Amino acid sequence: MGQQDRILPGIALMLGFCIIAPLIDVAAKLASQAVPVGTVTLARYLVQGLVMAPFIWILRLPLLPQKGTLRLSLARAFFSVLATYCFIAAVQVMPIADALAIAFVEPFVILFIGRFVLNEEVGGRRLAAAVVGFIGALFVIQPSFSRFGAVALFPLGTAVCFAGYILLTRSLSRRMHPVAMQFQTALLGAALCLPLLLIGTAAGIGDISLAAPQGIFWIWCLCVGLASTVSHMLMTYALKFAPSTLLAPIHYFEMIAATLFGYLVFGDFPNRLTWIGIAIITGSGLYVIHRERVKAAQARRAACPDTVSAQG
Repeated sequence: MGQQDRILPGIALMLGFCIIAPLIDVAAKLASQAVPVGTVTLARYLVQGLVMAPFIWILRLPLLPQKGTLRLSLARAFFSVLATYCFIAAVQVMPIADALAIAFVEPFVILFIGRFVLNEEVGGRRLAAAVVGFIGALFVIQPSFSRFGAVALFPLGTAVCFAGYILLTRSLSRRMHPVAMQFQTALLGAALCLPLLLIGTAAGIGDISLAAPQGIFWIWCLCVGLASTVSHMLMTYALKFAPSTLLAPIHYFEMIAATLFGYLVFGDFPNRLTWIGIAIITGSGLYVIHRERVKAAQARRAACPDTVSAQG
């Protein structure tokens, strides 16, 4: 299969992710109207584990993390649970597009972690773009904070936790099969959720409690898990076919899909300040992606100047 033949399926799979991923948020918003946020979060991992289990058996992959990956797998599941909980708690009351726009500062969080925690080389232009991206998030947070209170900060929690999740995924992807990674995250995520929900139930903490869904809310909880499983597998395999630098700009299509679904299902439509914030975040994110591609091209030229000269 040629490189072009691999890139086109990668783009198609990424577009599939962008269309299906907002359905997680739609189902979670519907479910959380009558089911505790913690229970909806747990449902995501239980359903994901059940869906992935047959593939684990067919591919003869390990059920549990192998030696050397347990700590990273636990940390990945922990960040995944926190990111999921924060976002479901946000969309329970906020419009999906508003919450997602704030959560889209996650690439900027990764940049800051890389620069100030991991001591990676990050240029001033990318850091400046990240700061501008955070300013864009404030355009979305400010009216949301006035209307919904502190819950408007939950998507920032999602961004920070998802940044940790992505960094750990990059590390584990070199050692684990993507199907095993998804199944084990579901297993560990459920194992982390359940005792916390039992404690929350005993303590009478509403959103951090365990309660069986009733009626149609079973379906919404099931859809949260199904959409999560399908969308994340689409993204995983998209990255196997095409480079992340090519697929990253396509990810912003998810915001368009989320706005459309939010309007069609809930009648929510971003206001002027939110659109300004979305434009700033998207523009800053695309600029960061552009700079990363430029830096990668410079690194390739520095690594093999003779090859580049011959091609030129």
